Amino acid sequence: MTSTNPVAHTSAVAAGPRTHLEARRSTETKAAYKTTEFFVYIAAVIGVLLASYLVQTTDAHEDYFRADRAWFYVVILTIAYIVSRGIAKSGSREHYTDTDRHSGV
Repeated sequence: MTSTNPVAHTSAVAAGPRTHLEARRSTETKAAYKTTEFFVYIAAVIGVLLASYLVQTTDAHEDYFRADRAWFYVVILTIAYIVSRGIAKSGSREHYTDTDRHSGV
């Protein structure tokens, strides 16, 4: 028994007879480096590390933002980023056809 894609079948009927129907495939979601989440994550990590570097010990005060605390915050940011990517992947798809993939689109 074969199954047909109702979307492809409907579009073929509406557009008239075709000699070849292209299979429409999808990736799970966008590549990670193409998302705003990635750039926000990178900016936040740089901000935390830069703040840790700039907050220094002075004559009357100790170092309030030590490196171990900064790296702890980077770990929390990384976990949050991974969770956000998992949520993004759970419900989105990026569609393409074989000709899109070969033409570099």
